[in-house]
Amino acid sequence: MSRTVSSWILSSARNSIVLQGKGRLYSRCIPYRNKIKWKLVFCRTHLFPTGSWSLDNTFPLRRAFRHTSTEEEQLSFQLSPSQINDVLRAGELSHKILDLDGKNTNSVLRFESNQLASNTPIEDRRSAATCLQTKGMMFGVFDGHAGAACAQAVSERLLHYIAVSLMSRQTLEEIELAVECMKPVLPILQWHKHPNDVEYREITSQYFENLRVYWQHLLDLDTDTGFSLEEAMICAFNRLDSDISLEVQAPQENELMRNIALQVAFSGATACVAHIDGVHLHVANAGDCRAVLGVLEEDGTWSTLPLTRDHNAFDESEIKRLKREHPKSEEKTLFVNDRLLGILMPSRAFGDVQLKWSKELQHSVLENSCDAEALNIYQYVPPNYHTPPYLTAEPEVTYHKLRGKDKFLVIASDGLWEMLSNEKVVKLVAGHLTELNVRKPQLAFEKPINLGYMHNLLLRRKNRGIGSLDQNIATHLIRHAIGNNEYGEVDQEKLAAMLTLPEDLARMYRDDITVTVVYFNSETIENYYKNN
Repeated sequence: MSRTVSSWILSSARNSIVLQGKGRLYSRCIPYRNKIKWKLVFCRTHLFPTGSWSLDNTFPLRRAFRHTSTEEEQLSFQLSPSQINDVLRAGELSHKILDLDGKNTNSVLRFESNQLASNTPIEDRRSAATCLQTKGMMFGVFDGHAGAACAQAVSERLLHYIAVSLMSRQTLEEIELAVECMKPVLPILQWHKHPNDVEYREITSQYFENLRVYWQHLLDLDTDTGFSLEEAMICAFNRLDSDISLEVQAPQENELMRNIALQVAFSGATACVAHIDGVHLHVANAGDCRAVLGVLEEDGTWSTLPLTRDHNAFDESEIKRLKREHPKSEEKTLFVNDRLLGILMPSRAFGDVQLKWSKELQHSVLENSCDAEALNIYQYVPPNYHTPPYLTAEPEVTYHKLRGKDKFLVIASDGLWEMLSNEKVVKLVAGHLTELNVRKPQLAFEKPINLGYMHNLLLRRKNRGIGSLDQNIATHLIRHAIGNNEYGEVDQEKLAAMLTLPEDLARMYRDDITVTVVYFNSETIENYYKNN
């Protein structure tokens, strides 16, 4: 992106000219571009009272180089390579899986993740955890809209609901007994978090109580067979969405908790969660996040295996499903301008009670919420709103049995997939793996090792170019997503411009991006088939 192009972008924004962005037309007069879920103006507000920390504290490095408005007098789209790296790498998270004996017999070798905000604060969330009372690991990506509140709540809670759904009756009884006797409860998950990952500490106790009500419900089912993994994921998604809806309807004396419940229910989030246990991979998806498998074929070529489909107006199955669920008289109004009821891009999501509740219930809840207007939450009933709910959080679950040639899984919010195709993402990850292995220096240590020798070794490594390569593959993908030119190469000027775009302009060109890449342990997977 040349300076001329950068200046044109800025001039266009200041003069409210319609801009050509990513194949569609966007204008400043529309607060959210086509990707953005709501066209309604549900303004982002702080979720915490004055004096408390806020979501704006997330990734301060990124904000240091970014303009807040196109109205600023002095605007520069220039960043040094080190500044670009600081911005891109601020949200990096990586974790290598090791067993207690130091040998990895897990089918997951490691995972790498990163986020880049377009919204302020970022509305995407991510989760990664090891199940402690059941087997397996879980990875989730959550794409929020109309604010970050719903995505935040779902990222904190959903994996717990899935884990509880998978527990044996005996384990549930042990946990319930511990709570009744006010004894320590067995930990359910071991979280793998970034230091800047935020959480609703003020409302944790209520979330735990509602989780307890859920496992009590499971105990009341009086069945010893339990759920299959697919059933557990579907049940967990549906139950959490139901709890989000009920929590905002329940009387609440604590004003902060009431406000959080309101913001969670009246914002929304799509979700994609992968559960990996040995060679068994299940992916539950509700919305337009996406999971794609990278496969190394016998002839050395790479292929792509999508494990989800986008739930939106461009998916024929979703259109047919909604038509089955609503009267024939509504067929022409279910999707307007490629949005559900002309408002929402995805056709499945958590929260978004405006598309699930009756008009009367919406009016009742908001009328009794003295802070609703202060939180910029208003009742809005779209045209042709006759037979709610129009939206569901029920996921579509895909099962895949891992093979030795399945090398990695990419889960990402649609901010990535809007910029890069499935095939391009797999190609980039595969190329990164190859380049990393080829360029990795063979460090043959000579004895005795002294400081001068180590210094020369580091210089050799630097000369081979290792320092210029993103070690974190999620960062590599984000770099290409926003910096690629028409030849598929990263343009440093374009990359700098995209990272410094003012907040009121950035959404015309890119969305929040969250990426998690899970690498599989091929040796462990192949040993499974040898032993079975």
